[in-house]
Amino acid sequence: MTGLRIWLLLLALLPLASPAETLRLVANPWPPFNDQNLLNNGVASDLVDTALTRAGYRTRYAEVPWERAVRGLQRADYDVLINAWYAEDRTGFGYFSEPYLINRIRFLQRRGMGIQFDSLTDLYPHAIAVIRGYAYSDAFSADSQLQKVGVGSFESAARMVHARRVQLTLEDELVARYHLNRELSSIRDELEFLPQPLSENGLRILISRQHPKHREIAEAFNEAIAAMQADGSYAEIVQRHGM
Repeated sequence: MTGLRIWLLLLALLPLASPAETLRLVANPWPPFNDQNLLNNGVASDLVDTALTRAGYRTRYAEVPWERAVRGLQRADYDVLINAWYAEDRTGFGYFSEPYLINRIRFLQRRGMGIQFDSLTDLYPHAIAVIRGYAYSDAFSADSQLQKVGVGSFESAARMVHARRVQLTLEDELVARYHLNRELSSIRDELEFLPQPLSENGLRILISRQHPKHREIAEAFNEAIAAMQADGSYAEIVQRHGM
């Protein structure tokens, strides 16, 4: 047998390399963390895409409203929701990673309203604009005595506070400041944060339980984030987004 034939035979016996699996990522527009108009779709998108790529996956990113993103994960239209806070009711259809960012949730009021917040009971007299489907904290979500008014976006909520249609809204501090410095700049100086934050929530990816490797994906992602934090690439990504 010639050398060429031997080489061809050996080549035929080698296992074919498996192409990297493509994960369908989804997020809602939530600058500066997620937004198709920002560098690499925002800092959270950048971190998640980098970590999953290092873990050996390819990714495809979609951006839709929050409620549609959650429904899409439940229906397995998407594999990974990349900007989720932990909530017990989400564990039935999704598997959470460890946190890869921290969100500090703060209330906003119209300047000079004088609302005090030390516990949730202090807020019972006040109407609060909340984004439908968000899980701000377990205690906040479970408290039926809070007057929650569902809205579609933080911008709508802030304008309702300014117009005195509600007394409060709440959002991650960096997200709120991003919008207040842009499309809400005309009313920025008439709104103010309450000193006491509601909570600090870990931002995680949520993998559809219908994906047969949901646990494996989460573990690989956690390991990749830890490696990025150790080698400095995590900090480099955060810094290039101005955070």
